[in-house]
Amino acid sequence: MKASGKIRITVWLLGLAGAALFTFLLIRQGASQVGAAFASAGWAIPAVVIYHFAVPVLLDAIAWWVLFPKSDRLPLRQLLWMRWIGESVSTLVPSAAVGGDIVRARLAAIHGVRLPVAAGTVLVDLTLGVFTQAAFTLLGVALLVLATGQRSFVGPTVIGTLVGVAAVGGFYFVQRLGMFRFLAKMIAKMANSPEWQSLVESGENLDATVRTLYARRSAVIGCCAWTMLSLILNSGEIWIALHALNLHATILNAVILQSTVLTVRNVAFAVPSGLGVQEGGYVLIGGLLGIDGATALALSLIARVRELGLGIPGLITWQLIEARRLWRTRLAANAR
Repeated sequence: MKASGKIRITVWLLGLAGAALFTFLLIRQGASQVGAAFASAGWAIPAVVIYHFAVPVLLDAIAWWVLFPKSDRLPLRQLLWMRWIGESVSTLVPSAAVGGDIVRARLAAIHGVRLPVAAGTVLVDLTLGVFTQAAFTLLGVALLVLATGQRSFVGPTVIGTLVGVAAVGGFYFVQRLGMFRFLAKMIAKMANSPEWQSLVESGENLDATVRTLYARRSAVIGCCAWTMLSLILNSGEIWIALHALNLHATILNAVILQSTVLTVRNVAFAVPSGLGVQEGGYVLIGGLLGIDGATALALSLIARVRELGLGIPGLITWQLIEARRLWRTRLAANAR
């Protein structure tokens, strides 16, 4: 069996496992109770959708925008919808955990950004985002200990976070050393053809661009700051939902839920859309904060509706852009 076939089967198996976990949690907490809690949210559901686009997506777009050199910088409004489409792909397309980042790099290149800059800014943004999320995870753990006194999970979480940071740190140093030129040379050598020399040159250009981007300290700091602000303010969605469900809506509880559930979902990135895993995170952390299981599942469902409410239009927009580009290419070819 080809590697692509094995990956596809693995994705399906993980998706089925996630669906089974979701179903188990729904039955255990009571589908009618979960449905009633979800329905009681009412106005909060569209409010969460609007808030997510107006705050976290915008802040993430700014974090990406500051990385661009001024000579290649697109207007923020363009990067905003590219970021929205990229998030939609990563969230809703199976096996596309980082597929959305590839899509937004492609969209930036289509709209005139030099390919090494488009790919380099996305790569740097992705790498810095992991470091920033690690700091946000530690913040959430500290706040959870402060709020509940629970310490049993602190050790494993900190160790897991440090291992993840070490792995990404290694990826960062490999980027600085010139990983793309090395990979391109290996491919060209295996292909044993001079025609692949252009791939080596492209790898060298991307390596040089990435090093230049990391050398812009103010841009790197700005990217991390905007990303951290986005992560913190993203908890506003949970605060809105908690308030609508007549729960103890505090900024502390919202940040704890946002940080810990995001961490759980990132750890289980291989599960499509984090199905079941996200719900389990809400039930587990919500229980520590005094939130009953049915209401915790309702919180997760509100987040799911937000993903669909923004993600489906994002996927449709992406397909329309690609279809229009393909149509223009065919018309140009026929005109010749």
